[in-house]
Amino acid sequence: MDLFGVVKLIHVFLLAMVKYSVTFPYALLIGLDATQAILVVTIGGISGFFFFYYLSAALLRLLKRRHIKIVGFFNTRFNIDLSRLSQKWKPNFSGSMKKRRLFVRFRNRYGFIGIIIATPVLLSIPIGAFLLNRYYSRRKHVFAYMVLSILGWSLLFSAIVII
Repeated sequence: MDLFGVVKLIHVFLLAMVKYSVTFPYALLIGLDATQAILVVTIGGISGFFFFYYLSAALLRLLKRRHIKIVGFFNTRFNIDLSRLSQKWKPNFSGSMKKRRLFVRFRNRYGFIGIIIATPVLLSIPIGAFLLNRYYSRRKHVFAYMVLSILGWSLLFSAIVII
């Protein structure tokens, strides 16, 4: 395999870490072999889940620990009292609020298994990892279920290619 082939594999791997469902057809379009595409996309999806799960855990811990310091920073530097501002401010339903409500509605409607099944295809790997870490981090075998979901979608993609 030449250098260009290795760059293709790395590119597909990094893309699979973020958006799993579009990566497999993309890998076939750029000229990867079906076996290479299946392996790289599967490994990229699994490693992307682990990476974003632990990254979201670290960010949530940091935000929880540093909440007082962040509020104090905005208060002293920019003369903005975030606590008073949050009491006065009624959220309008902007795009980010609508997305947040969509994720909460999805979690309430479909639960743990719904997030596990939908993460590789409908949601992206980072969003699914964040939701699982935020709402189901104390649940046993989160990693095993997610790896099984990614492997299951990989089997489905490979069956479609074989047919």
